[in-house]
Amino acid sequence: MPKIKTHRGARKRFKKTKKGKIKRSQACAGHLKRKKTSKKKRNLRESILLNKTDRKRIKRLISL
Repeated sequence: MPKIKTHRGARKRFKKTKKGKIKRSQACAGHLKRKKTSKKKRNLRESILLNKTDRKRIKRLISL
């Protein structure tokens, strides 16, 4: 069975934490910034943990 190649798009979008969870950036952060409040833009800068149901699929894409 051949090795699974890393999905290059997924590798750029997801990072692994020390405990093995997956971090991702939030949606709606890169477009139409003048309509968003300062609080909303500040909160969108933070990364959040990936949902548990998606974790297995993304781990296979980024070959962890």
